[in-house]
Amino acid sequence: MAISPSNLFYPLPNSTKFTIFKAFHHFLSPPKLIILHSSAFPSPVLEEEPSPVLPLVDFTYGSPNSDFQSLKSDGKNLNQLIREILKDPRTENLGLEYYEKAKASSEFQPQKTTLKALLKYLVSSKKWDLVSMVSRDMKKYKVFPDKNFCARIVSSCVKARKFKLADLLLDCFEFDEKIASFCYDSALRSYNKLHLYSISIELFERMRLREIVLDPGGVVLVMEAYLKLGNFKKVVEVFNKFEEDNVENVENLSNLTQIYGVLLDALGKSGQTFKGLEQFELMGEKGIPLNASIYASLIGSLAEEKEIDVVEKLVDEAESKKMLKGPALFLKLVIMYVEEGELGRALDVVKKMKNANLKISDCIFCAIVNGYAKKRGLKEAARVYERLNMEGCEPGQVTYASIINVYFRLALLYKAKIVFEEMQQRGFDKCVVAYSTMIVMYGKTGQLREAMVLLAKMKERGCEPNVWVYNTLIDLHGRAKDLRQVEKLWKEMKRRKVKPDRVSYTSIIGAYSRVREYEACTEFYDEYRRNGGGVDLALAGMMVGVFSKISRIDELIKLLQDLKAGGVRLDMRLYKSALNALRDVGLEMQVRWLEETFGMPTVAAPVDRLVLNGGKYRKQHVFKSNS
Repeated sequence: MAISPSNLFYPLPNSTKFTIFKAFHHFLSPPKLIILHSSAFPSPVLEEEPSPVLPLVDFTYGSPNSDFQSLKSDGKNLNQLIREILKDPRTENLGLEYYEKAKASSEFQPQKTTLKALLKYLVSSKKWDLVSMVSRDMKKYKVFPDKNFCARIVSSCVKARKFKLADLLLDCFEFDEKIASFCYDSALRSYNKLHLYSISIELFERMRLREIVLDPGGVVLVMEAYLKLGNFKKVVEVFNKFEEDNVENVENLSNLTQIYGVLLDALGKSGQTFKGLEQFELMGEKGIPLNASIYASLIGSLAEEKEIDVVEKLVDEAESKKMLKGPALFLKLVIMYVEEGELGRALDVVKKMKNANLKISDCIFCAIVNGYAKKRGLKEAARVYERLNMEGCEPGQVTYASIINVYFRLALLYKAKIVFEEMQQRGFDKCVVAYSTMIVMYGKTGQLREAMVLLAKMKERGCEPNVWVYNTLIDLHGRAKDLRQVEKLWKEMKRRKVKPDRVSYTSIIGAYSRVREYEACTEFYDEYRRNGGGVDLALAGMMVGVFSKISRIDELIKLLQDLKAGGVRLDMRLYKSALNALRDVGLEMQVRWLEETFGMPTVAAPVDRLVLNGGKYRKQHVFKSNS
């Protein structure tokens, strides 16, 4: 027979479909085994003799409704019952209903564990509105779960982007100082993970106004938030305040290490490198542990200041402690040595990385190759690339693109092709710079067909051609007087929304000028000027010739006036071209204006330049204007 003990709920007509077997030994006397079941699920048959000590009691209960009577049990038993209901996935949805009915009893006082179970259920089921209701109950009864659980609830709300609910919970937990400090710390950490640093700062200001103590872990989070926002001055202020109040009482030294690490980052980024060095020395005096990130931060900022002696001392110290880690630090060292012309020391950095079993990154490899190209020339850059490659350094996309350009400029076209093919085989088949260099190389050597094949392959692999590629191809086809291909490339360029630049317009105007379609030249020139384009000597030289050919002297004079207004000085070729055009039409007044305005350009001595001839670069004397 189903019975309802007086210390539990009265039976309800709408019975819930579940069966629970529980023993409430600690609040029923004498101990009994209570079997709960519903009519939809009959209780199981147990083939064993009943125990004389633990008589079986069969009990059926359902969901509370409007007929729910006042509770006659004490609050302790009711708290346990609510927790038991919340434990079972089949009945947990009733836990909140029983909790609501229990609150009607004046004898009911929710326990910490009850609130913990209830909040855990509500958060896991994402019933956020009901979480706010429970938070008001915690405030009313002044009962809170343990601080770790409260912190997790706040963190869950922030992760779910329920920021108002997180604020409500923080406000609730302020009744207990220890819980409040712990929960604010959790909120700061969660907001920082979401990169919502401004909200972290707002929380910090709120803590200050309400005099909530910020523990060392929270200090780290606030300093990190200010650092990410670029407010380095505030980082220092927070550190100074912390140092005045807490530094002697901090037991967890790892927190101090983190705090000093953020401080050194801020000082380095704000240009106060030597103040950072002073704080680093104070860390040693105070016995604060150092780590690899501390060394990386300080060495990196000193490397940017080119303090080579201090950097090398710190590098040796870090290396002896096995704290020299991270490719970013080594890249800064390489850049420092390259910029200072100490290329041999840059190679020593590579040795240090190998000794530390660190992989030479693509950026470091490329920085060394480019450094040699800039400081010692292209041949030395090629040699150092080949040497490092032989020593096991693997080039990446950036290094491949750089060395292809080096080989191209050295006219070592076969080597450029070999490296490009190797690059493709290793999966670096979407590098716009490498494709552009190869297309220019094919074009300069008259291999237009190969250049167009490579363009097609480039587009096939999803690598969008840039303006440099189109400029090169338009110029090359223009020189070959292939206007059909020039027009096709120009339309494709516009269709792909690649914005043409001054070189683009110079190339296409040059193409039409070679086939004497001067009206088309003026149309492109007018379009370029309408879009706000400026005129350089190359474009001006073409348009002076075009305007003189079709007798547009007014536009020629306006072009010369624009050059004068822009501070452009004419070279000898352009000066003579404009002068002859004006003289041919008998404009002596304009001739005198040109002579008085620009004057006669002087010509410098011939200089040697490398000119590609027959697949090889040869020296050629070129006269260059001094104007």
